[in-house]
Amino acid sequence: MSGYLLEIAPAYPEIFLLIATCVVLLIDLFIKDDHRILTYIITQISLLITAWLVFTGTDTTTVVTIFNDMFVADPMARVLKISMILITIAVFAYSRPYLKERKLFKGELFTLGMFALLGMMVMVSAKTILLVYLGLELLSLSLYAMVAFRRNDGIASEAAMKYFVLGAIASGMLLYGMSIIYGLSGSLNLDMIATNLAAQDSLMGNIGLLLGLSFILVGLGFKLGVVPFHMWIPDVYHGSPTAMTMFLGAAPKIAVFAMVIRLLVEGLGGMSDGWQQILVLLAALSLFVGNVIAIAQTNLKRMLAYSTISHMGFVAMGILAANEAGYAASMFYIITYAIISMGGFAVIIFLSSKKSEADDLSDLKGLGTRHPWIAFMMLLFLFSMAGIPPTVGFYAKLAVIEAVVGADLVWLAVFAVIMSVIGAYYYLRAIKIMYFEQSNKDIAPSYASLEFGALLSLNGLAVLALGLLPGGLMAICVNSIKAIL
Repeated sequence: MSGYLLEIAPAYPEIFLLIATCVVLLIDLFIKDDHRILTYIITQISLLITAWLVFTGTDTTTVVTIFNDMFVADPMARVLKISMILITIAVFAYSRPYLKERKLFKGELFTLGMFALLGMMVMVSAKTILLVYLGLELLSLSLYAMVAFRRNDGIASEAAMKYFVLGAIASGMLLYGMSIIYGLSGSLNLDMIATNLAAQDSLMGNIGLLLGLSFILVGLGFKLGVVPFHMWIPDVYHGSPTAMTMFLGAAPKIAVFAMVIRLLVEGLGGMSDGWQQILVLLAALSLFVGNVIAIAQTNLKRMLAYSTISHMGFVAMGILAANEAGYAASMFYIITYAIISMGGFAVIIFLSSKKSEADDLSDLKGLGTRHPWIAFMMLLFLFSMAGIPPTVGFYAKLAVIEAVVGADLVWLAVFAVIMSVIGAYYYLRAIKIMYFEQSNKDIAPSYASLEFGALLSLNGLAVLALGLLPGGLMAICVNSIKAIL
């Protein structure tokens, strides 16, 4: 028995998180609403222990597979899991006062968040297409419920319904593509799929493989949020409670990046000529549509939604480079984008009140004079999204563009630079509103607790520090990618 427990040690974080989630669910049944803070504290402690188990559980250079090669613990999984757990902890901390004021501070929400995180961790460590899909469904079902958590809100319910219907269609297409690949390769294991496909002649001439690849790319495109599979993002971002939007726009993006790497790079790497061509189109469309339509938005959450679409175009650019530098640049980009996005939505939470969400651009008026430190933090987040030095967004975009140029796609790199310049307009417009326009209404800091302010400051300064000293995180990303290639 002890030998078996040692053998499954790489899965201890997932096992602990599952047990902790069930414990939180049970304990919450016996806690009164006045003492709901106990559920929050237990949740945060559980997540910290999970992060510690991930950090100490596996070596930073080795790749270990367990459960008959279904589950892998490698450096990439380790880095991405720690990132997702820390972001989830921060999202829960940001959301606490917001949820309390709206009477959404309930144990079910934390349980759903923990189940979503478990699904993400399973996706990141999946070594078979079956486990990838199971992790994705656990994540998706939790997110559907979280988006619709404010049941008396018609907009949130409508957003959840759209998300559910479109998500179900995308999941079905992904599953159909996986079943075709399984039928043609004869295996569910990603390494075996790669080996079996490598033994076949003329992969790009096999209609069945191309069909399976196409369906998989449709599913991945939806989950990543690239054009033309982006239609759910603006409605869901706008309709969800801001705390849910913050979670949705941060940690799950990291998990989807891992899913793309597992499926396309590890499993279907032999068909890179095929998925490269499609990703070039998806990336270019995402950059164009995301940046151009964002200019017309007056709603801050919808503007950030279209901004997300353009950023996912950059992530796709790194992956389509199909080389070590491209994958590492995409990994760096997705981690830093999750940090930036979380901070942007945190400022919206700061400005919100019990009666209304401060999700309009006009709500930023006068922020620079009334709350200069918060305005400075928002300026850092917006500068980073625009790719303006010395913030981390500049280095992230530069790394992706360098990888694309290295893959002889100079035209795409030039196009990305042009789109970034266009995109800078709506970020700078928001900064201009913050500093040069005065509001007629007082911006009451409803959630200006010490914890919230400290966390927001740490978030903003991390964006600046990673921009000034990006080498450490980039080295971690490069080493993580080297280990799996």
